[in-house]
Amino acid sequence: MNGAREKILDAVERWTDVTVHQHRSGGTGFRLGKRELGHLHDESMLDIPFPMKIRNELVLSGMAQEHHMLPKSVWVSFYIRTAGDVEQAIALLGRSFDVAMSQASVRAQRSV
Repeated sequence: MNGAREKILDAVERWTDVTVHQHRSGGTGFRLGKRELGHLHDESMLDIPFPMKIRNELVLSGMAQEHHMLPKSVWVSFYIRTAGDVEQAIALLGRSFDVAMSQASVRAQRSV
């Protein structure tokens, strides 16, 4: 969908400590520190890692699909075809961001 990349970038670049970079497999990657939040292939597909429990919930609910190349991994794929899909892609990245922030907080508490 035309303009999807720009809309996603506009949203994600506003999040605290998130960086945008060229992804190793092409496209645009999003990171929180060293942790990858996901990556966008052109304007049509987003890949995002989640803990397996969340990944399974997303796939079972139809909110995302098994990863297009690694179907049994912690990764999901989300296909962007409509304006509504852009908003859903941003929401999925937001969930990945929330999980990463929560896990970072737990690690920080353990190291104290």
